[in-house]
Amino acid sequence: MQAANASGSILRSNLSVVIEDERMRLSGDLVVWTLGAFEAGPTARQIDLSGVTRMDTAGAWALAQHKAAGATLCGLSDHHSGLLATVTKALPVPDELAAPPALWRRILQATGQRIVGMGTYLAELAEYLGRTLAAFGRALRHPTRFPATALIHHCQETGLKAVPIVAVMSFLIGVVLAFQGSDQLRQFGAEVFVVDLIAISILRELGILLTAIVVAGRTASALTASIGSMKMRQEIDAMRTLGLDPDLVLVLPRVLALVLMLPILGLVSAVMGLLGGAVMSWIELGISPAVFLARLADVSVTHVIVGVVKAPVFALIIGVIGCHAGMQVGKDAESLGQMTSSAVVSAIFAVIIADAAFSVFFAQVGL
Repeated sequence: MQAANASGSILRSNLSVVIEDERMRLSGDLVVWTLGAFEAGPTARQIDLSGVTRMDTAGAWALAQHKAAGATLCGLSDHHSGLLATVTKALPVPDELAAPPALWRRILQATGQRIVGMGTYLAELAEYLGRTLAAFGRALRHPTRFPATALIHHCQETGLKAVPIVAVMSFLIGVVLAFQGSDQLRQFGAEVFVVDLIAISILRELGILLTAIVVAGRTASALTASIGSMKMRQEIDAMRTLGLDPDLVLVLPRVLALVLMLPILGLVSAVMGLLGGAVMSWIELGISPAVFLARLADVSVTHVIVGVVKAPVFALIIGVIGCHAGMQVGKDAESLGQMTSSAVVSAIFAVIIADAAFSVFFAQVGL
């Protein structure tokens, strides 16, 4: 076999391969040009290299592969042995795969990661709450910088357009409560107490809670989508370049609109829930509207106060979670969808947790 070197002269490279049973005897040049003849032979358990006169790194690499496969090398000169040792040492060594940890360790690791992630998420929400309150303070000091038009727009989007779905839902909830309550109280001859059941359930818990859940699903997604799309188009960066504060211009009007409109929606929900309960009580139990109103007057106004107090807190939670999720959107549409879904789930979950905390608190203070 012949090969041309860099100067154009011809280098003769010859390799003789002799196979005897499971023994291979090589003689000549074991270089890159003769590897074809070497590799074409069958696999041998022993390779005699006493006749090899010249060997390069390609030949040493081929011998290292055969040695790794279990072949025995013999007859190597000291020079060729040193080259083979150098090439073998330079071969990449695959990383050893670590044994998978035990099941209990994996469970603890996953639990720890979730707890740390939850703590980080709560810290970020606390930061956005503080930034919103700071923006509110700046708006009070400099009212001309606050976008009042944006506040009115978001009040309309958050409150006015949510009235139909909140009213229908609350009316049906009142109907269901009256129907189920009458069916149970009739067994004890206490049908008249269905008014107390409806009033306390709607005014204290279900009215504002279900309204907050509807608003969380409707508004938290809208907040994330609107702010997230602006972040994708780098409009928020452009606002900062122009010297505008995104917390004051984007976040505060949306959160403030929620804080103003959710108590109103809660009252609408309470009225429609009582109306649905009154209609079903009249149909199912024969309790006239006059009797229903007379019985309703005996219900403590404390239940109304408890429901109204929850509304601004729920609104603040929904607004902060929605705006925070919008600010976390990346540059692709996939992240926008993920953060929108995450905002809705987180807002609903946080509202339910807050309602449970309110229930414990009011029970402790006797309200």
